[in-house]
Amino acid sequence: MPTYDFICNKCSQRFDVFLTYNEYGKKTVKCAHCGSKDVRRRLTKVRIAKSEESRMDSMADDFSGFEGLEDDPKAMGQMMRKMGKEMGEDLPPEFDEVVDRLESGQSPEDIEKAIPDLGGDTGGDEE
Repeated sequence: MPTYDFICNKCSQRFDVFLTYNEYGKKTVKCAHCGSKDVRRRLTKVRIAKSEESRMDSMADDFSGFEGLEDDPKAMGQMMRKMGKEMGEDLPPEFDEVVDRLESGQSPEDIEKAIPDLGGDTGGDEE
């Protein structure tokens, strides 16, 4: 049975309701907190899973022209932000900080000086 998310217009609380497909739109939904019938459906985010191959194809299409990025920090930051979103993985907070700095026009060299431990030990066995 699907779960539907609602918000009560009276008490502003969120709650979930289990309804069959046949019940949805026919059965009266009441707030689980105050009992009010004055509720609205809350639309939740939808995440679409992509295969790694389709993510890589999409990135290849978007980022076919890497030439000149080393001379344009803003373009490099925009490219990195798109690439980070396309990967669909949680990235460390340092990633956002670096991208924000690039998009503001700060050079990679200046960022390395400002955040010296960025390229530090990642726990690998390299010597």
